[in-house]
Parts: sequence; C-alpha cells; structure tokens
Amino acid sequence: MSNGQAGVSTTGDQPAELITQVTAAEGKSPQISLGDSELEVAINQGLSEVEDYLYAELARGESFVTDKVLHLAQAGGKRFRPMFALMASQYGPKPGCMDVVKAATVVEMTHLATLYHDDVMDEADKRRGVDSANARWNNSVAILAGDILLANVSRIMAELGVETVAHFAETFHDLVTGQMRETVGPEGRNPIDHYMDVIREKTGVLIASAGYLGALHAGATPEVRDALRNFGYDIGMVFQIVDDIIDIFSDYSQSGKNPGTDLREGVFTLPVLYALEEEGPVGDQLRAKLTGPIGDDDALLDEILTLLGQSTGRQRALDDVHALLAKAEAELAKLPSGPATEALTTLARMTVARVG
Repeated sequence: MSNGQAGVSTTGDQPAELITQVTAAEGKSPQISLGDSELEVAINQGLSEVEDYLYAELARGESFVTDKVLHLAQAGGKRFRPMFALMASQYGPKPGCMDVVKAATVVEMTHLATLYHDDVMDEADKRRGVDSANARWNNSVAILAGDILLANVSRIMAELGVETVAHFAETFHDLVTGQMRETVGPEGRNPIDHYMDVIREKTGVLIASAGYLGALHAGATPEVRDALRNFGYDIGMVFQIVDDIIDIFSDYSQSGKNPGTDLREGVFTLPVLYALEEEGPVGDQLRAKLTGPIGDDDALLDEILTLLGQSTGRQRALDDVHALLAKAEAELAKLPSGPATEALTTLARMTVARVG
C-alpha cells in the first residue's frame, strides 16, 4: 500500500519461528526442534512428506509452466502453515496421515500463490532472497503462475472432499477480501479497526485454516478443530503486529532488516497508527511530517523514527499483542494437555517475547 494508508507489511512471508526452525532449502524440508523427541520426529517426518508432495504437485505440467511455479518453493521458506497443520493433526486419531499431508500442502500452495500475486501488486523486486517472479519474467507470468498454483489447490481439495472445499472457499473469500480491503483503504473507517480486519483476513485466516484442516483430516472433534482455528487467527495476528513493531523499533543487528521499511513505502502499521492519533506535540509533529511514503529521504526517516520512539505507539501495539496472546492461550486451554499443546503454548509466548 502507499499514499499513507493504513496497512500491513507487504513482506507476506511471516511467521518467523516455532521453537527452533531451520528454513527449507531446495529439495529439503525444514527441521524443527520442539523439546519432545517423539513429537519432533512426527512433525519433521510430516514436513518431509509435505515437501515431497508439494514438489511433486508443482512439477506437474509443461516445463514452461513448472519452472515458474517451482521458483518460490525452491527459494525456501519456513513452511509454518504446514507445520501448524501437522501439529493440529496430533489431536486426532490419524495424526500425520496422507490426507493431513494433502491439507497441509493445500495451505502452503495457497500461501505461495498469494506471494506471486502480492509481488505484482507491490511491484516487488525480491522475494526470499531471489528475484521475484514478476522481476525475473513479467507481471503476466507471475499472475499466471499464482493462478496455476490455485488450480492445483482446487484439484487436491477435490480429493479431500466437499467439507474441505466448502471450508477453503470461505477461507479464500476472506483472504481476497483482506487484500481488497488493504488495497482500497479505510474509506472513512477508523484506520486501526481497518488494520485489524486486514491482518485477520490476510494473515490470520490461512494460519487458522491450517489448524482447522489438520485437525479435521486427523479426525479431531469439532470442538478441537474450532479451538485450533481460533488459535490460528489469534497467533497469526500476533505474528503480524510483532513484525510491524520490529520493523520500526529494532535495529539491524536484532532483526536483520533496516528499520522503517514500511514507512519508506507509505505503509502505516499499528504502532504508527496509534502514534498518529496521539494528542500532544509528538502526535502533532508526526501528523505534519508523515503524510505519505518517505522513500529515500533518510533524514526524514530518522526524524520520524525518533518521534515514534517518543510516542505511545509501541506500547499500545504491545498491549494489543498481549490481549491476543491471552485469547490464543484461552483457546489452547480447551485442548487436551500434552506435548503438542505445550509446544503451541511455547510458540505463542516466544513470538511475543521477540518484542517484550
């Protein structure tokens, strides 16, 4: 987004980590450490099966198609969504079964499709450390690559049954609604309410779907499926807000990113929106100076970052993070105790610990 509208970071490729997670490289699944050896073996085996199935499905078709749709998968990724689907499957009598692997792949493949489309909309040059598809080829090829991925998703869902198709139709509707909402802007609504709706729809919904489908295809009860879906929404929003706080308030040595990337592009995330509505000299100065993209004006960026550090924006955004964490933990309290629930609890708390 640009022109000073409320929005979310357009990296689109979070969340960051579980307990310890190694990013997938070409042909290799990510590996995670969960603190429980039996669970760790099950999830890592499942991730390997998802990776094999993902590559097999992406390799279907003509070579001039497959090299494009394999492009971002080969660049790596943390595969958080499939991991969560596999974790959710631990609550049913068929954990990690082939239908769970297919469901996990559906969610990851949809995520990949959104990255192709996001890069076109954002005119991005890089994704996962390589040239974006639109930069390497062109916008039309990138859009069509995303469309092919969604076609593959539809075919796999047909194998999983009507209930999965119906669920994912709702998921995809919300996902596209979130992208449209971000694109058109608040349109007179409160920018903070707008931001929260966008991150729920753009980030939360696909993580929620991973939890729901993993549990569904493992045979978990409806109550467990709903709890995992709700947890996915909450933790997805936590991830996004935490990333947005880090973008502004951490230095390069902490995050590996230069602070203020979103501000340069005119994306006003939650801590900025809170600071902009603040009464007093700091809020007045921010409203006067922060009227759109900062671009390459380093002096202005430094000045605005200083003002943001003096504002209540960070703390108010953190308050929302802790409120969402409480909601996420309330959903986990509905689940049976055990290694999977302990791992998800640690995941939630460590995510928040990234910013305090």
